Amino acid sequence: QVQLVESGGGLVQAGGSLRLSCAASGSIFSSYRMSWYRQVPGKQRELVALITSGGSTNYADSVKGRFTISRDNAKNTVYLQMNSLKPEDTGVYYCNAVRSIPGFSYDYWGQGTQVTVSS
Repeated sequence: QVQLVESGGGLVQAGGSLRLSCAASGSIFSSYRMSWYRQVPGKQRELVALITSGGSTNYADSVKGRFTISRDNAKNTVYLQMNSLKPEDTGVYYCNAVRSIPGFSYDYWGQGTQVTVSS
């Protein structure tokens, strides 16, 4: 069982920056693929960024060049550095942890943290 706790959300003006953190409990954090998703009312949750256990990253086109995902396995924490924020980045940001073994996937979600970007 893995518990995920996000922090770092808040209200920021357009052009500003925020850093989200997601602290994970439990062992073998390093073996999980970690992702950040965001959701706005009335829309599906969308992938913002992910980082594999090996450190490879991938980003949604809308955040490339502005957001950076990273992980610190010693601290069981994944980060999302968000720069040059835009009003359309507003939403609830969720941390997700996935680990797959033959025939099964472990999939955990945090409770979410609100990010609001004012114009």
